[in-house]
Amino acid sequence: MKNNPIGLFDSGVGGTSIWKEVHQILPNENTIYLADSRNAPYGYKTTEEIISLCIKNTDLLLQMGCKLIVVACNTATTNAISLLREKYDVPFIGIEPAIKPAALNSKLKSIGILATKGTLNSRLFATTSDEFTEHIKVTEVIGEGLVPLIENGKLDDPEIKNLLKIFIQPMLKANIDYLVLGCSHYPYLIPLLKKLLPKHIDIIDSGEAVARQTKNILNKNNLLSNNKKTPILNFYTNTNTSTIKMLLNEYSNSISIVKKEF
Repeated sequence: MKNNPIGLFDSGVGGTSIWKEVHQILPNENTIYLADSRNAPYGYKTTEEIISLCIKNTDLLLQMGCKLIVVACNTATTNAISLLREKYDVPFIGIEPAIKPAALNSKLKSIGILATKGTLNSRLFATTSDEFTEHIKVTEVIGEGLVPLIENGKLDDPEIKNLLKIFIQPMLKANIDYLVLGCSHYPYLIPLLKKLLPKHIDIIDSGEAVARQTKNILNKNNLLSNNKKTPILNFYTNTNTSTIKMLLNEYSNSISIVKKEF
């Protein structure tokens, strides 16, 4: 089992931002990534639909022999991870908006959260937010329209810039000093956000914390790879491969990207 792959899935290409963090901290691990882009975004689906898609993705990763599964999608985590943990025996790592570190470190006691509707409306998000933001002003904004643009590789499109300008306005009015990215697609917008936001606002996402937790759980379960060979890094998407190739261009010589029906 030790050298079996880590599985990751997302409602599309966004979770590759999580994969990069996992691969950086666990460079010897084999990985399999599923980009369920045909069903992106999950944020506007019902809880039942999200759970069904998560089960489909998990079953496929388990068929491929994965020893641990990273749910590299905020919406999927907040709506389905409890059920997945009940249903399956493998360890699951979830991804939630990094509300806790933002709330604890905010000097102005005001933070912004940019996330999908499915994440912001979930019970798990509400519980986490209530726990850490009792004395913090929280400005929540739904990033409507961002995921489809990222899925189509339009990171430099004027429409993305215009949307972000609109979305950050209420946060600027609230005088935030932390912006929490609550969708695994959104880290790809950090270069643009840094140009649009004042220098004193820190941008925070969950990728590094998810990677650390993945390593911790593998270690705890005695599942860390002892692989000395070049790791096998497989990516599957159920739509065209162009965007995922663009986002993973720096790894092009060491990964495999395949279109697959699932």
